[in-house]
Amino acid sequence: MSLSWIEQAKKYNSPLSVVAGFLLRSRQTQAERAKRRTQEIQQLRKSLEQQRQTIREQHEQLAEKDSQIARLENQWLRKQSPTLPVDPRLPHHEFGPKMISLCVNLSREIGLRPTCSALKIFFDWLGASPEKLPERTTIRNWLMRVGVAAMEQPIEPADDWILLADHSNQVGVEKVLAVLGVRASQLPPPGVSLSHEDMRVLMLQPGVSWKREDMANAYQTLAERMGNPLALLIDGAVELREGAEILQKSGEKDVIILGDFKHFAANVLKRVVGGDERYSTFSSQLGFTRSGIQQTKLAHLTPPSPKPKSRFMNLERTLSWAQMVLWHLGHPYSESRKGIDVAYVNEKLGWLRKFRNDIQRWSQCQAIVSTSLTFINEQGLFQGAADMLHACIEPLMTCHASTHVGNQLLDYVRQSEAKLDPTQRLPLSTEILESSFGLFKQLERQHSKGGFTSLLAAFGALLRPSTPATIRRDFELVSTKRMRQWVSDNLRTTLTSKRQTAYAEFVNAA
Repeated sequence: MSLSWIEQAKKYNSPLSVVAGFLLRSRQTQAERAKRRTQEIQQLRKSLEQQRQTIREQHEQLAEKDSQIARLENQWLRKQSPTLPVDPRLPHHEFGPKMISLCVNLSREIGLRPTCSALKIFFDWLGASPEKLPERTTIRNWLMRVGVAAMEQPIEPADDWILLADHSNQVGVEKVLAVLGVRASQLPPPGVSLSHEDMRVLMLQPGVSWKREDMANAYQTLAERMGNPLALLIDGAVELREGAEILQKSGEKDVIILGDFKHFAANVLKRVVGGDERYSTFSSQLGFTRSGIQQTKLAHLTPPSPKPKSRFMNLERTLSWAQMVLWHLGHPYSESRKGIDVAYVNEKLGWLRKFRNDIQRWSQCQAIVSTSLTFINEQGLFQGAADMLHACIEPLMTCHASTHVGNQLLDYVRQSEAKLDPTQRLPLSTEILESSFGLFKQLERQHSKGGFTSLLAAFGALLRPSTPATIRRDFELVSTKRMRQWVSDNLRTTLTSKRQTAYAEFVNAA
């Protein structure tokens, strides 16, 4: 039996020996205590590891059960047929309005042939097997019926209609007159641009001759259908402007006739920038550069291709390219120049350095036009618009050329707003009409370079999505026979038909 430290201390004769004994005993006590703690820790760690192993095994078991449940669910789902929406067929049709509206909306976004492919992929993914999917020609007919219905819907009587008119041409002499309308009371609020869904297709008329008298007849036809409009917005075409005089004379009220701001701004750029001799040299060198580097290591720095028409409406892309290349010329270690010899870069693109000041000046003019166009698209025209626009562009009028451009645009807005009453607000840009033509070209795809076809009847279907309710309404208004009659009355022999006839005559003669 071990003695207490007091009893052990009595064995020592000196205080120092007592202290030494006490310390020795304390050391032994602490060593034994540490040993016990170490054993306890090892036991706890072993127990913890066992618990962790148990948890891992439980997680693996749960994951395996989840996987089994998922496999069973997939097996069950594969055995179940997906429930498609109830879509009773329309009278004399093989499909219901839900399927028809789906196809019309898809074709608006991706085209006719891709719509057929997308439907097949979608239904295959669903595991659904509909009795039949619509063909491309069927969807095309639906789209054309909806388009004709959009033009032939009754127009609600109102004295605040605003008309936007312009011509579109593809190949040959035929042009299409498009007239879109929006009511002044239904314009989007200031700060929001017009959207396609705001617009209504009022007229779409192809023709070879569009003289003053032809335009007058077209305007008169519209006036008989809806009354004189509040305003007419057109570009600078003489026949569009002079033909509108019939509206001025035939109605009890004056029609406000406005010119398109974007066309005017493009003409200003053409006079100021295009009239610069330096720009002619720049433009020529641009063409040489495009053909010289588009198949080389510098292909990623190829200038944008010029537009065959309305070049100065698309000047911003070219100037942005020039500014970008000038930056890279000044930064030889940029990522875009890696692996390309400095001498070769200077040989092909170094000429831009001589135009650095010109590009800056032209870009300042473009900035004035871009800012002004954004203002007009979002705010519209009203009394006081010129003063508000001046506040926006004044900081950009930093050189003689940009100041000259800005002053001409401001004068144009002042002259236009003088035609309005203090409470009126109207659009001053036909950009929404031009973008509508862009939607139609997307639908035509490669056929947009072959002249107008019967697909022109679908133009009115592109501005807003269809619903099952609008499909029922449109198909009640316009039958397939009526749609074909519209095509026959307006298109007659298309350029594509004439081309096919020409080849057929050649083949038969051989």
